Amino acid sequence: MKAKYRVLAACLLSVSILSCQRGNQQNTEQPATPGEGGTKEAPKAKQGALARRPAPPPAPKLETVTVPEGTTLQVRLADALSSGTATAGSEFQGSLAAPLTVNGIEVAPTGSGVTGRVSSVVSSGRLNRPAALALTLTALTLPGGKTTEIATSTWSQSSQSHKKRNATMIGGGAGVGALIGAIAGKGKGAAIGAAVGAGAGTAGAAATGKKEIVLPAETKLTFALTAPFTFTRKRA
Repeated sequence: MKAKYRVLAACLLSVSILSCQRGNQQNTEQPATPGEGGTKEAPKAKQGALARRPAPPPAPKLETVTVPEGTTLQVRLADALSSGTATAGSEFQGSLAAPLTVNGIEVAPTGSGVTGRVSSVVSSGRLNRPAALALTLTALTLPGGKTTEIATSTWSQSSQSHKKRNATMIGGGAGVGALIGAIAGKGKGAAIGAAVGAGAGTAGAAATGKKEIVLPAETKLTFALTAPFTFTRKRA
């Protein structure tokens, strides 16, 4: 009988021990309640900081502007140009003398750089070749430093023909020579004097007849676009 009681007591004791162990495991695995240890409040604080951060500004809107054919450009030369020293194909620099605007939009302000080219040049001859100089624009610097290629009309100038002026000088020299020869030696002297005077007039025309085209720095020239060009800018 005592043995039965001992077995029963041992069983009850085992059941009690198992129940205590299970209770301890449940207490250990139970998650912390909100607010304990700060584990649940940290994500909320982070979300609040993100909500207070200002939104990034919107990307600027761009628009394409077309500058039409026929638009005029007023330009000032940066350096002097001369038909006596310039060469065909050489470049020259300048700047806008007035802002370039299209439909109220300022494409390029006064002072924007331009590049041009000597399209043709003729140096003055001494007797029968007048000087000639022709220029075109090839590029324009836009705000921000971007350079765009352009095509423009040709600005040109030619000096007056030497023929009339030279004929006056040569003929005048012959007349003066004939007068002096007539006084000195009558008829024969007049003929000799005319020949000598004509030669002197020719030499004078050759010495003084060379006249180049010279454009000083800051000279203002006007060109017109012969083809449209487009560019992209930030919309105001």
